[in-house]
Amino acid sequence: MGILQRMSMIFRAKADKALDSAEDPRETLDYSYKKQLEMLQKVRRGVADVATSRKRIEVQMNQLQQQAEKLQGQAKQAMSHGREDLAREALTRRSGLENQLNDLRSQHEALQGEEEKLTTAAQRLQAKVESFRTRKESIKATYTAAEAQTRVGEAFSGISEEMSDVGMAIERAEDKTASMQARAGAIDELLASGALEDATGTSKDDLSAELDRLSSTGDVELELSRMKQEIEGGSSEAPKQIEGESGSADTTVAPETQREEGQR
Repeated sequence: MGILQRMSMIFRAKADKALDSAEDPRETLDYSYKKQLEMLQKVRRGVADVATSRKRIEVQMNQLQQQAEKLQGQAKQAMSHGREDLAREALTRRSGLENQLNDLRSQHEALQGEEEKLTTAAQRLQAKVESFRTRKESIKATYTAAEAQTRVGEAFSGISEEMSDVGMAIERAEDKTASMQARAGAIDELLASGALEDATGTSKDDLSAELDRLSSTGDVELELSRMKQEIEGGSSEAPKQIEGESGSADTTVAPETQREEGQR
């Protein structure tokens, strides 16, 4: 197989596939029904044409029949008047009309037979078209119901192209929402820790630092006040403690002093 033949086969296959995917069975059935109606209309026109020709021949036959009967009467009248020559002429013309009548009868019979055949064919075709129309409507209804059921099933299962796009959009929205929430949480933590400053004015960290400074200053002042109270309260007891300590020191130190003096 040559390259051109293979390319032609590939193109035909792709074209058939594209046409098959784009084809709607309902449109195809309607188109076929339309063509059958056109064919039935042509058959009916053919029947009408044959019937018209048959009728025209019948009219001609009636006219020739009337002329033949007239010539027959004229021949009899001529013979009654002793005019054999006129009677012979009349009969001769009548014979010619009879020949025409025979030809017309043959044509009439042929047209009548053709008309009957076409009428029978038209009736059969009409019955076939009616049957096709009934079947067409049934197939269309079944296809429409199946299509609707398929779409509903795809919508519930989410496998349809539209629902897949919707699902992907929801997933993207959820991902973006989660990312924004995480970013907002991170910024709040950084602001709380003082790693970021608020460029709009007094930051939350500055306010916290001021409050902490005031709190630490108050703690220092309280501690200093407590220490002063302890010192002031302890100064009145200090002389007694000192005297007691000095007395005990004298009693304990005396022997040592004596020993040192004895050694000397």
